[in-house]
Amino acid sequence: MSDDLATRTPARPTRTERLDELPFTSKHRRLLVGSGIGWALDALDVGLLSFVIAQLAVVWSDQAGQLAWVASAGFAGMAIGAAVGGSLADRLGRKTVFALTLLLYGLATGLSALSWSVAVLLVLRFVVGLGLGSELPVASTLVSEFSPRRIRGRIVVLLEAFWAVGSIAAAVIGYLVIPTSDDGWRWALLIGAAPALYAVFVRLRMPESVRFLESRGRHDEAERTVRGFEEAAGVAAPTRPAEEARVAEKPTRASVSQLFGPGMARRTGAIWVVWFMTNFSYYGAFVWLPTLLVAAGFPLVRSFEYVLIITLAQLPGYAASAWLIERWGRRGTLASFLLGSAVAAAFFGFGAVSGSVAQILIAGMFLSFFNLGAWGALYAVTPELYPTPLRGTGAGWAAGVGRIASIVAPLSVPPLLALGGPPTLFVVFGAVFVVGAVAASMLPELRGTRLAE
Repeated sequence: MSDDLATRTPARPTRTERLDELPFTSKHRRLLVGSGIGWALDALDVGLLSFVIAQLAVVWSDQAGQLAWVASAGFAGMAIGAAVGGSLADRLGRKTVFALTLLLYGLATGLSALSWSVAVLLVLRFVVGLGLGSELPVASTLVSEFSPRRIRGRIVVLLEAFWAVGSIAAAVIGYLVIPTSDDGWRWALLIGAAPALYAVFVRLRMPESVRFLESRGRHDEAERTVRGFEEAAGVAAPTRPAEEARVAEKPTRASVSQLFGPGMARRTGAIWVVWFMTNFSYYGAFVWLPTLLVAAGFPLVRSFEYVLIITLAQLPGYAASAWLIERWGRRGTLASFLLGSAVAAAFFGFGAVSGSVAQILIAGMFLSFFNLGAWGALYAVTPELYPTPLRGTGAGWAAGVGRIASIVAPLSVPPLLALGGPPTLFVVFGAVFVVGAVAASMLPELRGTRLAE
């Protein structure tokens, strides 16, 4: 009789299952926008750097040969920050690390405006990179863990779409502010210090991950957070939460070796390759884009105008990726957008030689469309690959490995240009995108699945 009763009594849902089945609510929207504004400010900082380098190549012409190291120093900081920040997020919490990293890189960006030499700017950009690299994988992990299961990929792509907002803002500032004087780059960097103020808002208003709270035995806090989301959705909370969620377990300490444990090695290897290849081509192309256009004979202001137009194509790229990722799936969307990026890169390289403004703009816009759409899919799939105790570490190390490519890429541009000009440079970028697409096809398809606990 008791067996029959157990068969007929439905199991009570866990807190994470309750979150997974909720509709998209105003609290989800506030979390998305709150994280997204931080994301946009990150993009503003990275985007401004390309315009700053283009002006400094003129203003500090005697140190122009060292400017490639400024970009690479920032990316070196991002590589370390991503790995360390992801691990800290699994130990201290997603929200805490998110706020601290925003504060770190915002203050360092403001100080960068006071630089008097390439050496000083290089050191400060390294510190900026530490904060910036830590923040991005942590924010995507936090949003992924709160998103409803059936639209989780789309929500994370929309989060990544805030990168386009920041990139466009950077292009506008680069176009309107930097050319106004020889100190225009300083004013631009001061504007980039805004995240330091925003960090306070983030820390006070955003919720901590329910999955993280449960992994640390903070069940009452986790229950309050879930009930808050249920109230926003107009869903009644169960009178008795699942018993398994009331048991405090000893927290599991994540380690990098676990990323290559049973069932993890193949996906970790594949996602690291995708991150490396996507970073190499994106940062190799877009950090140098204004400088490449100036070198092709376009005036500084006109080059900045073209970059602004090309950047606008990021928005429809993100929109298409967000729509397709729940239809084609993560793997198909990511691989397809990387292949599109490869074709666009090749056309852009030959357009830069011909001097055809139409070809430069059209190919550049397609490169922006496909490349940033791929970024959205990449950030969506990465946190899904790992269980909760390992999620921040997995996402952080994948981003950190990718940042190694972003260090190498800006330094590789001058020798590749010397070897064969823009066609050789962008054919190389296209080939790198193809390798990334092949690696993406080796990832598991996790559309519609629950995040592993």
